[in-house]
Amino acid sequence: MFTSSHTWTAPSTDPNDEQFGDIVEPTDLDGMDEYECVIVGEPYDEAHIVGRPGARRGPKALREALEGTKTHHFENGPVESIGDLGDIAYPMGHTVLDAQSAFLEVTERVHAREALPVFFGGDHSLAYPNVRPLLDRYDSVGVINLDSHSDVRTFIDGQPHTGTPFRQLIEDGLDAYAQIGARQFGLSSPYVEYLDEHGVEVITAEEASFDIDESVRRARAAMDDVEAIYVSFDVDVLDTSTAPGTSSSEPGGLRSLEVYRILRLLAEDQRITGFGVYELSPMLDSNDVTVNTSARGVAHFLSGYQSR
Repeated sequence: MFTSSHTWTAPSTDPNDEQFGDIVEPTDLDGMDEYECVIVGEPYDEAHIVGRPGARRGPKALREALEGTKTHHFENGPVESIGDLGDIAYPMGHTVLDAQSAFLEVTERVHAREALPVFFGGDHSLAYPNVRPLLDRYDSVGVINLDSHSDVRTFIDGQPHTGTPFRQLIEDGLDAYAQIGARQFGLSSPYVEYLDEHGVEVITAEEASFDIDESVRRARAAMDDVEAIYVSFDVDVLDTSTAPGTSSSEPGGLRSLEVYRILRLLAEDQRITGFGVYELSPMLDSNDVTVNTSARGVAHFLSGYQSR
């Protein structure tokens, strides 16, 4: 079910320099509830029809960057109690539908536990199996997606892809969907109409950059009537100058500080039941800037979650 997890080691020799490499511990399904949060790796990127591959290497790169990140946040104190389940084992070369089904068999078991799952993708098609079990576990579920794209495209040749996960979830009964960071000129009119028809709250990158707190308020307002919330962080929400190492890097995105505050504020909601990071492609990166920026985003989310 899982392959061996990353061996977490802290590179610093300063005994006072606590980093994630000091605190993250390998675990399994039986032991994961000893931790407040658990990392779940998903090294899969076969669902791309547009953009560039490479996200299968995201989980390893995120772990390596996070292990050297210090655990202390000035307002919230140190992050603690993090386990690592390892990577979900998946044989490559099957259809995307088959892949989503295989991942879903595992994520259902992960969501059945009490610890918060923190998924390290992988491409964004994985958001479907990462959220889908919640629709059966809760009376109502919402997703807040930090992303330059809405990912509500139609299937191609009968198969889902990186552009379909939230359409799949909406059509399976997702109760609320909000997007923060949408790019102007990044979505075709039929898909904008689909979002309007389904009452999706879309907050553009321009709007979010102008007023971070108001954007978070709007996203939360869209979740007013739901019992559980999943937060999805597609790293292409960041501007291409900050995140070149992603499959669909584009100009006009958010700065890292803006994304960090959004993630931290969202994580403070008591209804958070899952978090995922997607579309990190280290092979496309420049000097590890995207890898390090994404890992720091994970740290901010965990800090906000544990400060609740």
